[in-house]
Amino acid sequence: MKITTSNLKGDIFGGITAGIVALPLALAFGIQAFGGVDSPEASSMGAYAGLVGATLLGFFAALFGGTHSQISGPTGPMTVITAALISGIWASQQSFSAVLIGMSLAGIFCGLFQVLFGVIKIGKYVRYIPYPVLSGFMSGIGVIIILQQLYPLVGLKSPVLVVDMVTQLPQRIAAGISTTSLLLGLGTVLIIWLFPKLTTKVPATLVALVVMTLVSLFLSVPESLTIGRIPAGLPMPFFAKEGVSLAGLDWGSLLLGAIVPGLTLAGLGSIDTLLTSVVADNITKTKHDSNRELIGQGIGNAVAGLFCGIAGAGATMRTVVNVKSGGRTQLSGMTHALLLLAILLGLGSLVRYVPLSVLAGILITVGWGIIDFKGFRDLLKIPRADAFVLIVVFLLTVFVDLLTAVGIGMVTACVLFMKRASDLVEGGYSSQEMTGFDKESPWPDEQGMPDTVAHRIYIQRLNGPIFFGTITKFKEVMQTVPEDAKVVIIRMRLVSFMDQSGLYAMEEAIKDIQSRGAQVLMTIIQPQPLYMLRKMDVIPDLVPEDHTFETFEACTEYLKSKIDN
Repeated sequence: MKITTSNLKGDIFGGITAGIVALPLALAFGIQAFGGVDSPEASSMGAYAGLVGATLLGFFAALFGGTHSQISGPTGPMTVITAALISGIWASQQSFSAVLIGMSLAGIFCGLFQVLFGVIKIGKYVRYIPYPVLSGFMSGIGVIIILQQLYPLVGLKSPVLVVDMVTQLPQRIAAGISTTSLLLGLGTVLIIWLFPKLTTKVPATLVALVVMTLVSLFLSVPESLTIGRIPAGLPMPFFAKEGVSLAGLDWGSLLLGAIVPGLTLAGLGSIDTLLTSVVADNITKTKHDSNRELIGQGIGNAVAGLFCGIAGAGATMRTVVNVKSGGRTQLSGMTHALLLLAILLGLGSLVRYVPLSVLAGILITVGWGIIDFKGFRDLLKIPRADAFVLIVVFLLTVFVDLLTAVGIGMVTACVLFMKRASDLVEGGYSSQEMTGFDKESPWPDEQGMPDTVAHRIYIQRLNGPIFFGTITKFKEVMQTVPEDAKVVIIRMRLVSFMDQSGLYAMEEAIKDIQSRGAQVLMTIIQPQPLYMLRKMDVIPDLVPEDHTFETFEACTEYLKSKIDN
């Protein structure tokens, strides 16, 4: 990707703003990753690993990636996997050196796998992940983050297993908590939720971090409940890092134990990143190169892993902040990383006073934001098969593991869709009615449309079911609606089925058209899409009942009457 300075001022300001937002998150995610290590240096090393990961991944992913305005760094889903890996190594070897080396190897493997994904052009297949799988998965991760952070919120050490987090919480709280930590954590949450009501020009997480840390200094919070001193200076490779001993370690176990977590991190990081790339495209009206982005992410994660940084991915919130602040090219991502490097080199002594409960408060708000409340609210409205997949993936994510959850969710979703497709074929729908979208050729009943009507409207013809396997094409087709269209007719005569992914994609497309001032009309014949659109309140909340028609002729008559009047 060619580096350009055409937007230098916006890129620098966007990168600095994103870096400020990234700082507390990098610290918090790093400490969360080391939460299962019962060692005095765990929190300080966690903060260091988080900053190094955000710095190196952020820089190299921006330099070599395929999304102009992407900001990369540690994220909630990636940190959950890293935390499970680290706690497992600590439990088996009780060696801090083994923990650092195992984490570094997993990060390097993650990067190498992502580079491989980009080389073999696997990026395009991310589009085939059904919404219920993604929703259940992300919601499960959000719940894990919240459960884990409830312990440091009250000054306690969190258990490793989610079951233990749930079952041990009452008795651990009854045994005694730090009231000061609880007040600092709750204050952090309140600032993050309430401060944006005053202004959004200053990141609420940074305000909460600074304010509550200053408050903690007056309350004399014990050092054991703060980050503590973090290593300063340029990052060093894991094999040359001070305090890391290479002797006496089970290298075979470390190498083999890092491959599967590395592959899991690569898969999850790729999904997380490319979804963020789509968000960036929608805001900036650009188009990312998914395979190049995977290569850039892979290089960044491999370098970060080499230097004891935790693995990460494209971060949606930080990317949006960057774009909204003026960032448009990869220089913004590189600027964000250089700011974090400066903090790592010169301000580590100030970070040591940050209470762990303040970081817990920040992560609780992150976990809350990850949970897909919309998906859960719609459980009784969406197709039962989609609701089943969402719940299964959610429960497996929380109580089993992330890789199993996604694997079983994908298989279940595909089997259920094959059952739906079989039912449609047996019901008499041709294969033509189950494939693709036609946005060019007029349908026969459009030939007699009067010129007084035709030149005022845009007709979008949809052909086939709108489900998780076709929504990417659907979105591309819907983006062809002209910006100056005043009336858009969405023809759904050949749409035989819509799942949750398709329903949400349709809702988003209608909102986008209406935001430009255009009126949306729909002609619907098939019963299942009509039923689902009404059940999800797309009709009548977005498209009134009198703007839906059983035939195209009825729609034309409605338009003629409006024009005549």
